[in-house]
Amino acid sequence: MKPTFLVISGDGINCEKETAQAFQKAGAFSKIVHIHELLSRPEILRKYQGMVLPGGFSFGDELGSGQVLAVKLKYGLGKELYRFVDSRKPILGICNGFQTLLKLGLLPFPKEERCFGLTLNDGGYFTNQWVDLKAEKKSVCKWTKGLENFELPIRNSEGRPFIKKGKEKEILKKLQEGGQIPLYYKSSGDLNHEKIAGI
Repeated sequence: MKPTFLVISGDGINCEKETAQAFQKAGAFSKIVHIHELLSRPEILRKYQGMVLPGGFSFGDELGSGQVLAVKLKYGLGKELYRFVDSRKPILGICNGFQTLLKLGLLPFPKEERCFGLTLNDGGYFTNQWVDLKAEKKSVCKWTKGLENFELPIRNSEGRPFIKKGKEKEILKKLQEGGQIPLYYKSSGDLNHEKIAGI
């Protein structure tokens, strides 16, 4: 039976149509649901086997990338969101959606103190370029299985990873041992948090 993925739309989120189409091409069903409909009826989450937060500039990135959307999801969905997470249904956050998942505290370690985030790029400017990526074969990530080396465009102003000060080595080791680093920038040198392209 094909899984059905909820793809969130609205309030500055974009690329939902392309995202829904990508899931359909991969053999799943997808349904685009506006954020206000989801917040007004959180129980509809129960009928989906996965959820996607596409990219864009949710709520104009007021207070920081993905911050307002994270607050709305946390307090608007409440128990339904955490029931969905606890059931281990897959969730994909793309660009702004990834930033939202970080600010919700769902990545990298749900229910633990937040220790990983994204901050302004070096120089404080918007980055728009293609990058070479390497997929980690030992990763537990469902979305990168079977991938090796490939190129992707990056476009963001808050894309530089940071780890809680004084905990860098400990957190990196935990991420590695748990298979939670699916992608690396190929051009980076020794492993450090700046080399991580995703978690």
